[in-house]
Amino acid sequence: MALFKSTLLATMFVAAVAVPTAAFAQAALTVKFTDPAWDGKTVPKTATCSIDGNTGAMTPALEVSGVPEGTVKITESFNDETYKPMDKGGHGVLGFDVKPSGGTVAIPSVPGESDQLPAGVSVVSKNRGTGNYDKPGWLPPCSGGKGNLYTMDVNALDASGATVGTAHVELGHY
Repeated sequence: MALFKSTLLATMFVAAVAVPTAAFAQAALTVKFTDPAWDGKTVPKTATCSIDGNTGAMTPALEVSGVPEGTVKITESFNDETYKPMDKGGHGVLGFDVKPSGGTVAIPSVPGESDQLPAGVSVVSKNRGTGNYDKPGWLPPCSGGKGNLYTMDVNALDASGATVGTAHVELGHY
């Protein structure tokens, strides 16, 4: 009986894992910086946090292509891959309402350390900064120039909130 149960469980597991993955397929988005100050190698000094002496930091303006039909929102999750507590969206997540044209959308530059954003842009998830780093909205790179690697995950979402396209973008080191 025990052998029968374990065989049955193993069969159920294989059947569950063998579900076709087409339903979970996501398009690979192509992301280009439209501001020449952003090169993907070094974070511009003007895009760092106020704690490091900068004011007016802005997210990079982007052109996102390969955007699937039915996309209504693009999210940007900001990460410090060097400092794990601030990785995986730790610097905040912003959402942009979009209407792709020919599979392409322009994503504007928006201010950091603020929840006062233009119409159609929202804070999906506030940054996880604490103490002096507890700022509203997106927290710009804030490592004090120690060479941390900053990245951004760009996701295309459909009307149900399902992710239909993704890209991982290096913002640069700071």
